[in-house]
Amino acid sequence: MLYGRSAEIGALDAVIARARDGFGGAVVLRGEAGAGKTALLDAATARGGTMRVLRTTGVEPESDLAFAALHQMLWPVAGSLDALPEPQCEAVRAALGLTAGGRGDRYLLGAGVLSLLAEAAAPDGLICVVDDLQWVDPASADALLFAARRLATERIAMLFAVRGDAPVRGVTSTVDVPGLPGAAAAELLAARHDVAPGVARELVALTRANPLALGEIAALLSPGQLAGREPLPDPLPGGARLFGERVAALSPAARRLALVAAVATDLDPVLPAVGEWRGALAELEDSGLAELAGTRVRFRHPLVRSAVHEAAAPADVRRAHAGLAELTEGDSRAWHLAGAATGQDERVAAELAAAAERARDRGGYGTAATALARAAELTPEPRARAVRLTDAAVAAWLGGRPGRAESLLAEARDLAGGDADLAQRIARLRGRFELNSGNAAEAVRILAAGDDLDTLADAAEAASYVGDAAAIVALGRRAAAHPEGFLRDTVAGIGLVLDGDAAGPGLLRRALARVGELRHAAEYLWATAAASYLGESDLATELVDRAGRVARVSGMAGQLPVVLEFVATAERIAGRLANSRAVSDEGLELAREAGYRNTEAAHLANLAVLAALRGDEEDCARWAREALAIAVPHRVGLRAGTAAYALAMLDLCLGRHAAAHDRFTAVAAAGPGAGHPTVVWRSTPDRIEAAVGAGDEAAARAALDAYLRWSAHAATPESRALLARCRGLAESSDEALGEALRLHTNPFEAARTALLLGERLRRAQRPGEARAHLRTAWETFERAGARPWSRRAREELRAAGESGPAPAAAVLDALTPQELRIAGLVADGLSSREIAARLFLSPRTVEYHLYKIYPKLGIGSRTELARLVVLRKPPGAEPGRL
Repeated sequence: MLYGRSAEIGALDAVIARARDGFGGAVVLRGEAGAGKTALLDAATARGGTMRVLRTTGVEPESDLAFAALHQMLWPVAGSLDALPEPQCEAVRAALGLTAGGRGDRYLLGAGVLSLLAEAAAPDGLICVVDDLQWVDPASADALLFAARRLATERIAMLFAVRGDAPVRGVTSTVDVPGLPGAAAAELLAARHDVAPGVARELVALTRANPLALGEIAALLSPGQLAGREPLPDPLPGGARLFGERVAALSPAARRLALVAAVATDLDPVLPAVGEWRGALAELEDSGLAELAGTRVRFRHPLVRSAVHEAAAPADVRRAHAGLAELTEGDSRAWHLAGAATGQDERVAAELAAAAERARDRGGYGTAATALARAAELTPEPRARAVRLTDAAVAAWLGGRPGRAESLLAEARDLAGGDADLAQRIARLRGRFELNSGNAAEAVRILAAGDDLDTLADAAEAASYVGDAAAIVALGRRAAAHPEGFLRDTVAGIGLVLDGDAAGPGLLRRALARVGELRHAAEYLWATAAASYLGESDLATELVDRAGRVARVSGMAGQLPVVLEFVATAERIAGRLANSRAVSDEGLELAREAGYRNTEAAHLANLAVLAALRGDEEDCARWAREALAIAVPHRVGLRAGTAAYALAMLDLCLGRHAAAHDRFTAVAAAGPGAGHPTVVWRSTPDRIEAAVGAGDEAAARAALDAYLRWSAHAATPESRALLARCRGLAESSDEALGEALRLHTNPFEAARTALLLGERLRRAQRPGEARAHLRTAWETFERAGARPWSRRAREELRAAGESGPAPAAAVLDALTPQELRIAGLVADGLSSREIAARLFLSPRTVEYHLYKIYPKLGIGSRTELARLVVLRKPPGAEPGRL
């Protein structure tokens, strides 16, 4: 029976009830040892009715074994693995040890865990219980928490119990489990013992009403102490000492068995080998300290394990580990050998490093980092120790723990000594860590010291984030000294283009001719950069889309949030505003989970621009402010420039041309760390529009001259269309605007040009010609959700004499960004499983969204949805795009 926990039970009941109704969520129970967290979990699951329950418990001896807790939770439902999308299925099978190897990507694994839990939730819902989370192995914790953060549309309640203030990343709902209320504590004591009222009050005060402490301490007191005739012990037994006397009372054999159980939990390899322990096991169970479930020992409470450790001498603990090492194999053997080690031992270190490699191959980066760090401690040779620390840093970084990664790498750097190759590897990693989460200018400084092409390319990438054109030029010239190839031509070509060297565009064209040979997302991002520096934003958009598709299915080992920076930007530039927002929402969540602060700034800045295009002043200002708070101190000029651009675009969209002109001028003048040449180039058509609107014709012509130089080698229709629009604005040429309309391949940019031309024609008293352009613009802006431009086009259309009905609302506008993405993929013929694999969702989540989409659109099938999407797509739209 639970005493005094109605509030806590009510909070858990609410989470479970919402999950039963299809609104899943997670909650964390926090409290000290003995507060009653496990009892609350048991009570909550018992009240779940027909909902299925899956459970796992963290135990200290298994906290270093990759996926031990996940295996315990998922094994009962492993039969449903075939229902998962193939990449997710493969990742989960590897984590559970059902197949050798794996894709080594924690996003695929996390999505697979979510999908499998969603399958298990049918038909009545699911309660997932994770007790003693502080001892769950990092690989399992990462996968379970990934799923816990994505339960909104699932019939799943996840209940975590954790001791103290141990962090639970991304789960914000918390139920504190303090000591019992005074009356409830007294009632608990009275139900179990004959305790004098004064003694009861004293015990409640001294134990802070901890339920376990109350019950155990009262059981240790004499009748005289309980009655108040004798004084209470001073101090009262607490912590592990609660069970210390009972452990001490065990026979030597039973104490040895308890110690083995405390460091192993699973006695399967032990019991057949030591028959005498069967009697010790009976004694241990009779004592009430533990019980045997199958071959696993369950201590009455984790504090029993602590008491057993406290009662044992260090040499006894080492002997227990050594004995278990002889009886086990694989990861367990490696960790038992480490527990038995008395000093540095290369043999043991090598076994731990092998265990780390197995964990890493299955996507367990956090566990791999822990194993490699311990292996380094056991490694006698300094260089080998430095290598293992470096590998541990990489695993921690890929596991979303950048702070831990940096500290491990700093330790490795101190040990590298005169090994130039290792020092260069460490320096490159330091630079990459800085670029992801720290100071981008410092990343340039670190990486520019390297000489190999890959490090020079990393340095050029970092310099590009900073916006340091001089550094990009210098690094490009250094890269040119390397043999010809895609990466060399791209890095060297970008540097030459920025330096005004006529050879640069040729190198970039030669690099782009190799696009058919590319296989990796990072290579497609370099191809995107090559197209951008040629002034061909439409080609850049196509290439970054390929990068995103490759990243989602190739196992990017933690780099997906970075790739999504560029995917979101490309979607926005292409005018697919809803898609861009959905990608940035996802990318922002992943970046925060991974600790990639600079990527977080990128997605915030993109969201700010999208808010500007929608006319949402408050959101634009908030997201821009948050992006600048990261980007400016971190010297990420590319993202600081984008955030500043968002504020300028807000003014432009709302018709505040003078304010917009001032902001665009500031964007163009911002130096490295605060601005970026690419932002300047891409914003030049907007800057010219603002300058013309503000009456500064000289500034418009100067900006046009700069844009002509930048776009001199651009050959795609869209790049020529933007150039024609800029000429039409700066030179007041209707003919140039008309040429732009004929060339546009981007419907959103075409609508902007149509609006400008329609405005000019109306003011020139040619309303009949203006109306067609203005109506096209209005319909496009309505469809894109660009409300300020839509209002402007509507007002111009009315002024031109348009009195007809408003354009029919685009039926798909009722959908959320996520629903729009799913609808587009349905139209491309993808199944729910394929869509789930693409978007890191469960197939059931995809189906849930489809069943929300159908009534919104008044349809009942995928065929009808595909037909609507095809009708919605502008001519020439790419697959999966709306």
